[in-house]
Amino acid sequence: METALRSAIAGWLASDPVLSERVNAIAEEAPAAASPPAIAIAASASNDWSTKTAMGREVRLALELIGRGDDPAETAALAGRIEQRIATLAPQQAGFRVVVTRFLRSRVERRRRNGRAVLLEFAFKLIATE
Repeated sequence: METALRSAIAGWLASDPVLSERVNAIAEEAPAAASPPAIAIAASASNDWSTKTAMGREVRLALELIGRGDDPAETAALAGRIEQRIATLAPQQAGFRVVVTRFLRSRVERRRRNGRAVLLEFAFKLIATE
């Protein structure tokens, strides 16, 4: 379910008209040659969240937004849009159902060459449907 969730999130973010217009790449892994701004799934980890009758997983997932520029407002606006998009992920997905979506934390850092990075972490509780 973890791999399927990663794919679903990458696709869901990529289908957003605002993000797709303002971001150069949205990828499940760090895009190799994309110039900022770009979004990638930085890491994920899962543990058992099964019930007596269904297999389940709790997945923690970190998204990284890489931006560039003197104005932090642009990166902040994109990070806010990512949070909104994750919050509206459809519960029913191929092979699993998202029972809980929870924002955990964010971290912002300034990088060299006028770069900025925002790490957004979420937790998802999933139940298998197939």
